[in-house]
Amino acid sequence: MKFVAFERAKQGTGASRRLRISGKTPGIVYGGEGQPQLIEIDHNALWHALKKEAFHSSILEMELGGATSKVLLRDVQYHPFRQLVQHIDFQRVDAKTRLHMKVPLHFKGEEESEAVKTAHNLVNHVITELEISCLPSDLPEFIEVDLSGLTKNATLHVNDIKLPKGVKFVSHGKTNPVIVSAVPPLVAEEPAPAAEGAAAEGAAPAAGGKPAAKTAKPAAKK
Repeated sequence: MKFVAFERAKQGTGASRRLRISGKTPGIVYGGEGQPQLIEIDHNALWHALKKEAFHSSILEMELGGATSKVLLRDVQYHPFRQLVQHIDFQRVDAKTRLHMKVPLHFKGEEESEAVKTAHNLVNHVITELEISCLPSDLPEFIEVDLSGLTKNATLHVNDIKLPKGVKFVSHGKTNPVIVSAVPPLVAEEPAPAAEGAAAEGAAPAAGGKPAAKTAKPAAKK
């Protein structure tokens, strides 16, 4: 994806506030061989770009001052309750330096699996994105996970999926976490029927029978 940025001369809280009022978003580009560069981007164009998954997980082409460079989105600061991007950070991409990125997982084949089609399991997506390490040229926009072979009550781990060429999973203590789990659906328990023959309190007497006599009160003492 490609976007246009402009050089930003002034910095500070006041300058950033004036930029936002004028419909621009302040930002910064850092990393690589160059010095950190202050930039500004049209807010409306940026807002729509941020709605696209590829803007978050792929290498972007930034046009700045007539030159194009490759960058990665690293951080976005949103307003607490307004639809406003307050600040954005990008990192320059070095073709020879490995990247650490979180890439979304795209699931397919779930409805055709034994777990869903035959066993009527519920499929839980435990992980929806994966942190990976790779060179910029090997960075995938997403990783596809085929669930068509998922069986009844089974789990799918990171080691069960095939990562793209040159891509390695970055673990943080969990070397083989669960990605997907298939679990049986919850079945509501029916209330147990009342015991047969149990007499209800205050029940009417049987046909032809007489109501039970009242217990006589003790005679009053003279």
